[in-house]
Amino acid sequence: MSDQPTPSNRRPQKPGRSGKPGKPHRRPRKDPVRILAFEALRAVDERDAYANLVLPPLLRKAREKGAKEGGEKFDGRDAALATELVYGTLRRQGTYDAIVAACIDRPLREVDPPVLDVLNMGVHQLLGTRIPTHAAVSASVELARVVLGDGRAKFVNAVLRKVSQHDLGTWLDKVAPPYDEDPEEHLSVVHSHPRWIVSALWDSLGGGRAGIEDLLEADNERPEVTLVARPGRTTADAVLDEVGEESGLPGRWSPYAVRLTEGGEPGALDVVRTGLAGVQDEGSQLVALALANAPVEGRDEKWLDGCAGPGGKAAMLAGLAAGRGATLLAAEKQPHRAGLVAKALAGNPGPYQVIAADGTRPPWGPGTFDRVLVDVPCTGLGALRRRPEARWRRRPQDLEGFAPLQRSLLRMALESVRVGGVVGYATCSPHMAETRAVVDDVLKSVGGAELIDARPLLEGVPAIGDGPDVQLWPHLHGTDAMYLALIRRTA
Repeated sequence: MSDQPTPSNRRPQKPGRSGKPGKPHRRPRKDPVRILAFEALRAVDERDAYANLVLPPLLRKAREKGAKEGGEKFDGRDAALATELVYGTLRRQGTYDAIVAACIDRPLREVDPPVLDVLNMGVHQLLGTRIPTHAAVSASVELARVVLGDGRAKFVNAVLRKVSQHDLGTWLDKVAPPYDEDPEEHLSVVHSHPRWIVSALWDSLGGGRAGIEDLLEADNERPEVTLVARPGRTTADAVLDEVGEESGLPGRWSPYAVRLTEGGEPGALDVVRTGLAGVQDEGSQLVALALANAPVEGRDEKWLDGCAGPGGKAAMLAGLAAGRGATLLAAEKQPHRAGLVAKALAGNPGPYQVIAADGTRPPWGPGTFDRVLVDVPCTGLGALRRRPEARWRRRPQDLEGFAPLQRSLLRMALESVRVGGVVGYATCSPHMAETRAVVDDVLKSVGGAELIDARPLLEGVPAIGDGPDVQLWPHLHGTDAMYLALIRRTA
């Protein structure tokens, strides 16, 4: 529909300053999809919220509002577009910042964050989606009029028109330094990762340019949703039956995994709603399975998950333990996260216990357990596919903050396991300072413990390292970059 009134309904226009009739004022059109995406981006920036926690309730509220008001419904396509705008903007934020900076006459830091959110979301529509250029610009300007006002909307319009003059490849040639001159900065701009993260991942991965580019690109891809059929409650085949052949595939590596190829809302599935299955990355499943299958000497009755929140690994371990007549104690320091663990374990076929306890000062005695898992708090650099905003929040100094806690948790885990028992040290980070450095330091300090080869326990999984520890990678395994070291207590 044209924005101009027809002759039959044209109203007299008020004269402008020159005495000539001025243009009629038009209210900006409210686009619920882009307004929702903007609100999510602001929550991520202002409250340090995570998009995967902010977005679902916003989408649910939009659907309910559309249904209640009886007007235009907020449907699946709207939800998909809003999700793409949020995650696409966050993943490529570094690249888009560099492009916007090349189109303005002031330092980027002087652009107000809400304005930058609208700009980056507009750049993503122009360079990262199939939305036509005119639609991407006009929709972004309309959004700016609604959430920022007319003055800033003009600024948004001017910048996006400059951006629209080139495609992404041309812009990258303009804003990224040549690889031969500065490889890390080139990769940082092209693949939208902070330089220090590029350097750290490259050190951990090793190899040349192709491998690190594949890894960085994998971080920018939308990950598949993976379900876990919780042991003792259901099977992967049963979950596949409910999902359907068109929407699901078996996991690549875990016998309990089901991949949702069509995305969608896993919470709407009966098996997830009832707790028979849950959402869990396949790398996380492999870590729990490896600990459960590691050989122990003697009894095998008491298992511990010492950092159990939010409960995915604990639910797997509880089911596997129940199948062998063993019990699991799931300990989590934060009470609200302990509540999430209890929810994940509800319905487990065998006995278990969930407590709120600090794994560095445990209420249990030394040598209590036969198997212990500590999936320690970390920078989360291995899960940047799922939490793209984390790459912009983390700083190198965060490694120093986590280091004492990681070492303390591993020491107490080794104290908590009996002689002949096994400890699994896991982290969702491939950074050397959070993986091998921690394990090596603790083994040197405690004595009476030895690394065992974890590779045979991930049977069929290729390219997991030279051992005895294991490192998974998004670009090689389709999982988060989980790390696992298995340690047997010997004295």
